[in-house]
Amino acid sequence: MVVETRRIAAVPALADLPDSELAELASLMGEREIAAGTEVVTVDDDGSAVYFIEQGNADVLNDDGEASNTLVPGDAFGEIGLLLTGERTATVVASTPMRLLSLSGQDFDAIRSRLPETERSLRRLGLERARH
Repeated sequence: MVVETRRIAAVPALADLPDSELAELASLMGEREIAAGTEVVTVDDDGSAVYFIEQGNADVLNDDGEASNTLVPGDAFGEIGLLLTGERTATVVASTPMRLLSLSGQDFDAIRSRLPETERSLRRLGLERARH
C-alpha cells in the first residue's frame, strides 16, 4: 500500500519536504490502527521506527508511569530512538484509538541518502525533544 503524499505533507515535521522526498516516503510508509490503552513504544526498546499521528491521542509516560505529555494529530514520536540514541527514551501509550503513519528504521536507512531534508527535519525534532 502506498500512503498518499498529501497525508504525509499534513504532518508539520514533514510539511516542507520537497515533492521528491514526499513521494519516496509515500512508497515506504505504512499505516497502523492502534486501540486505546496500547503501549506503542516502550522506554529502552530498540528504536526501530518513527511514527506520525494522523488520528487520536497518546500519553508520554514519565519514569513513574504518569503522563508527562500528550501527543495529538500532527505529532511525531520515535525519532530520537531512530536517529539519535538507538533506543526508546520514553513509553508512549494510546489514550484513544489511533491511526499512525510509520516508517521503519530499516526502510529509512535504505533511502536516507536520498532524503536529506527528511533526515534534517526528524533530527531537528529529536534534538529539540532531547533537550527537554
